[in-house]
Amino acid sequence: MSASALIRSSAAVMAAKLASGEITSVELVQAHLDRIAEVDCGERGIHAFLHVNAEEALAVAADVDARRAAGEELHELAGVPIAIKDLIVTKGQPTTAASKILEGWMSPYDATVIKKIRAARMPMLGKTNLDEFAMGSSTEHSAYGITRNPWDLDRIPGGSGGGSAAAVAAFEAPLALGTDTGGSIRQPGAVTGTVGVKPTYGAVSRYGAIAMASSLDQIGPVSRTVLDAALLQEVIGGHDPLDSTSLTDPSTGLADAARLGNVAGMKIGVVKELHGEGFQAGVENRFNESLDLLREAGAEIVEVSCPNFKYALGAYYLIMPSEASSNLAKFDGVRFGNRTLPTDAPLTIERVMAATRAAGFGDEVKRRIILGTYALSAGYYDAYYGSAQRVRTLVQRDFEAAFAQVDVLISPTTPTTAFKLGEKIDDPLSMYLLDIATIPANLAGIPGLTLPGGLADEDALPVGIQLLAPAREDARVYRVGAVLESLLETKWGGPMLDQAPALASTAVEATAKIAAEEAN
Repeated sequence: MSASALIRSSAAVMAAKLASGEITSVELVQAHLDRIAEVDCGERGIHAFLHVNAEEALAVAADVDARRAAGEELHELAGVPIAIKDLIVTKGQPTTAASKILEGWMSPYDATVIKKIRAARMPMLGKTNLDEFAMGSSTEHSAYGITRNPWDLDRIPGGSGGGSAAAVAAFEAPLALGTDTGGSIRQPGAVTGTVGVKPTYGAVSRYGAIAMASSLDQIGPVSRTVLDAALLQEVIGGHDPLDSTSLTDPSTGLADAARLGNVAGMKIGVVKELHGEGFQAGVENRFNESLDLLREAGAEIVEVSCPNFKYALGAYYLIMPSEASSNLAKFDGVRFGNRTLPTDAPLTIERVMAATRAAGFGDEVKRRIILGTYALSAGYYDAYYGSAQRVRTLVQRDFEAAFAQVDVLISPTTPTTAFKLGEKIDDPLSMYLLDIATIPANLAGIPGLTLPGGLADEDALPVGIQLLAPAREDARVYRVGAVLESLLETKWGGPMLDQAPALASTAVEATAKIAAEEAN
């Protein structure tokens, strides 16, 4: 198998080839490092990675090959490489949260999910780009430059986890970790044609993930297939005594659910408030086609109403910045963060903190800190933050009523396809609307999965289909997601990324070729 064909394989296929001895982990890791060198750098590169961890990744791969040759029993994904969102602390690699205030910071410890990745002996290719402190929907708010969408280099890859999604879509990594606070795994997945999962809140430890909004944040998998995401969640999930919100449920049965291949007799609810008016016509068309396929496969499609979802966006943008303003208070140049001294006297703690935060935080972070601080201030707490929490309860009750009628819910993941870079940078309210379909799951703590639903008629860009299930029923989204994925791929004649090579890879490769020619 050529290196080009190898990196386009699913993680499950890579794992099988490693187990059979058809390929080595060193060959697999090197193929991905070569791909990163080819398409990620330069003015028109993808720029999915902030740090490439080549030496360590190859060393881990060599160790896996030696252990496998010696007959040692290894994890199914041992030797399969992975990329890590640069919001998850990783010993031996910088963790910056894409912020100048943490530039060059090296964590003295590993996040729990990183410990589990190391235990499974999965080589880490490096750390991926994001909106600073995960605050954004386009990966344009990174202090270290934008990430580009592999389908169209002039469009956003989503956010905040655009780096992880772009790396997987551009075949720079078969798997990645992201974090999802209001859609930061699922929304990038939708606009890059990849699979992204927000597990049930507490199903995956948050220990070692730099917190933005602690009651909303969740680490989850990014992949190119539903089965790959299930395999990765089984690696990173499970109880962690270091996380007080961690569930005791074991992270098993997810891959089995993805392999089940049957939705006959299941009831799938179409959320009335999450499609139709305000959604791009091409997005709506692909969504309706997915419903038809599920109906033909034996599922019963039922419309359900969640009337309080219309308030979810407003509630989220009070709860999230309130919690963020509290979590980011420690980044002040005294306790954490690179210190900036004021340029004029007197040199006081207050002035050092002010200078540090002014220089270290970007505009979007400052905007959300100010909003959150205001919402929590005396005289406004009950009117804003308290009211938002009451709306959160109403959203949770809407989900409870819906799941009393159906097994899973389905909707488009985003109302539109990827917009152009710079198009909404000065219109934050318009950008926030991209999360309208993903935010309710975070408010309720339930699992959500996005998978590619096809290409929109207007612009031939990816459309995402979102599946939601009750808390602790993550297996349901994998079961339905894998069936829908199979039905769609049968219709297309193969994976969506393979069906559109001119969009998914040729544009990137052409850019790299031009850069090489200019260098010569």
